[in-house]
Amino acid sequence: MKHFALAGAFALLAGSAFAHSTLEQKEAAAGSTTKITLRVPHGCNGEATHTVRLTLPDGFYAAKPMPKAGWELSTAKGAYATPYNNHGTEMTEGLREVTWSGGHLESDWYDEFTVRGTFGAEIAPGTVMYFPALQTCANGVADWTDVSGAHNVANPAPKITIVAGDMAHGHGHGQGNGHDHGSDHSSAAPVTLGPLEITGAFSRATLPNAPVAGGFMTITNTGESADRLVSARTDVSDHMEVHEMAMNGDVMQMRELADGLEIPAGETVTLKPGSFHLMFMGLKAPLVEGETVMVTLTFEHAGEVSLPLSIGAINAKTPAHHGDHGHASN
Repeated sequence: MKHFALAGAFALLAGSAFAHSTLEQKEAAAGSTTKITLRVPHGCNGEATHTVRLTLPDGFYAAKPMPKAGWELSTAKGAYATPYNNHGTEMTEGLREVTWSGGHLESDWYDEFTVRGTFGAEIAPGTVMYFPALQTCANGVADWTDVSGAHNVANPAPKITIVAGDMAHGHGHGQGNGHDHGSDHSSAAPVTLGPLEITGAFSRATLPNAPVAGGFMTITNTGESADRLVSARTDVSDHMEVHEMAMNGDVMQMRELADGLEIPAGETVTLKPGSFHLMFMGLKAPLVEGETVMVTLTFEHAGEVSLPLSIGAINAKTPAHHGDHGHASN
């Protein structure tokens, strides 16, 4: 009885607050790579949905759909209205439509359908991007394709609003390394480089005259081919190395990964204390809690990208949040 009561309450919620199919995401930054999640709250006049089709707008590039168990995935490609420069390679066509079919989503149930892609960096803030969707049932269709933006239409297309892109999100063209004393960079914002997404970049404060420091982050490879972090550099140390901490018998040892660190296709690699990490070698000045340092990473295939590492406490295990600490001077 408890399960039926919960199902009934959820069905009531779906019928009121989620009457239309919408996107989970309300905003996205120009130039960012993000997930677009279509929320399907009901069927067609009480009938179960067996097919969901999502159309991708111009300005949404390099899209990849997420498969769903129990559904057959098919895609359609087409020309881009404006070619997309993917790190020097001009892409003139790509994914334009995704269809999940052969499923069975009861009208009283709820599900989500996801596509990942990149919004063009040239899209003006305030632009509304529409993702028309169509649900097909045994004897009817739920049509969410109206892109007029008019209020009170019966079938509004799911939409997302573009906001200004973050300078830290670039594609490897950022300039300037060293300490940043006055900016409000946040390592919580992901930095994208082709299919690579880098989050949670941070370092730790060091004692005076300390010769080394560590750098940590999470790297997700959403592409179909492996890449490799081959090197890093910064102005705050003589050089940087890619290291691994691992047990050798009963002894924890650190070694340089001379060939770099592999980032397998479709997987996430975390650089963290006691595991893989970057090593600042020959620090030129102490790293001060509450500041940031700029580091440039070089990948075998994706190329270079510069990003800020927030400096946390001397024993920090997660990124620092700017504004939590005063800026100390060197």
